[in-house]
Amino acid sequence: MWKAVRGRLDGRRSALEKERRSRVEDVGDTVAALGLPVGDPAAAGTSPRTFDDGAQYRVEIPSVEGPEALQAVIDTADEYRVPVHRVSQGSGIMLQTDAEIDRMVALGRQNGIEVCLFVGPRASWDVGAQARADTGMVVGGSLRGADQLAFGVEDVRRGCELGLRSVLVGDLGQLWVLNELRSRGALPADLVLKTSVTLPAANPATARVLEGLGATTINLPVDLSVAQIAAIREAVTVPLDMYIEAADDFGGSVRYYELPEIVRVAAPVYLKFTVRNAPGLYPAGGHLRELVLSTARERVRRAAIGLGTLERAAARPFPRQDGTPPTERSA
Repeated sequence: MWKAVRGRLDGRRSALEKERRSRVEDVGDTVAALGLPVGDPAAAGTSPRTFDDGAQYRVEIPSVEGPEALQAVIDTADEYRVPVHRVSQGSGIMLQTDAEIDRMVALGRQNGIEVCLFVGPRASWDVGAQARADTGMVVGGSLRGADQLAFGVEDVRRGCELGLRSVLVGDLGQLWVLNELRSRGALPADLVLKTSVTLPAANPATARVLEGLGATTINLPVDLSVAQIAAIREAVTVPLDMYIEAADDFGGSVRYYELPEIVRVAAPVYLKFTVRNAPGLYPAGGHLRELVLSTARERVRRAAIGLGTLERAAARPFPRQDGTPPTERSA
């Protein structure tokens, strides 16, 4: 009797497993029909994409809070011979004076560096309570209500009037609005819309949505595996932004030895270097001046460490600001 019962159970398990496999295959076919990868690749292929100049990667220094910090980045980059292609800032356009924004834009233009400033208004600084609750911080980069959305658009307009051509966006709806305004000529056609790590693209479908809404560069969560990054790269064409060292409040991952593989599968990719074991800076100001400057310098040093890792791994030589490979540099 028990053999018969066991046989029926085994048969039922086999039927259920066959049904499960069939459903998984159906889902895979459905996802593939949408032009998305069916799964995270076990052996991630090399990305065939590059930046317009042929580079696989560029360097971004985040949390550069104002013109004095940008000058510190430029000086330290000269010291370590680090080609900085982009700096980003987290305190927001609204917390800088016109003169400070003018100076940052001018420094960026003079040194071939893209200057990207965050949209100022956000839920974490608004009067609402959810963004300050432990489980509610996920909404911190969003804009609460139509007024805050309008304030965010005004922040971007002000920046553009001062010559800014790259903004950091943390709200899905605002991304769509800014793209619409850009398409209609109400904002500059060359305005870069960079999504924040607070608006995470953790899978290929989400990344595809952000690209479709107008994102011109997409920041990935700090903790995605190389295979997960590769799957996202298959789904989108725009550059990806990836923290190689992340701040403590984003998990504090330190991924220097993964750099060659990240570049290989994610290209074109901006490599971002922040500093673990450092206090938060946002919103920055004169009261945090020394911390802002010291961490700006250290981020460039961390970038130098990362580029050294790539060179030792015999990765593609990184371009200088003028595109000259390392073998042709003067001593």
